[in-house]
Amino acid sequence: MHDVATHAAAHDDSTAQYFWVWGALLVLTAIEVVLGYRQVFTPVRMLEVLLILSIIKSALIIGYFMHLKFEKSLMRWMLVLSVTACFIIMYFFFFPDAGRVMPPPDGVGLQ
Repeated sequence: MHDVATHAAAHDDSTAQYFWVWGALLVLTAIEVVLGYRQVFTPVRMLEVLLILSIIKSALIIGYFMHLKFEKSLMRWMLVLSVTACFIIMYFFFFPDAGRVMPPPDGVGLQ
């Protein structure tokens, strides 16, 4: 029979590791806030940078706090493939309308 205590002991769940991940999440969030207020990049580049930082943060949360790091590789690959498929589907749904949200040449209203 599978013992829960043995399963938990097999994971290296040290408190220090969780504090490192929490610190990394805090730093990434601070970077996102600073980038949001300073407007360092163009709006499109800013969106790309913020999305990449959010993907890194979600990977840390899923991997450590939701314990996916300790799952079998098949489970991890299924998650990666399903999230990738969702992004591809979202691309096909939203990309045709992406041109409408850009401001028109005269700067008034939407296209």
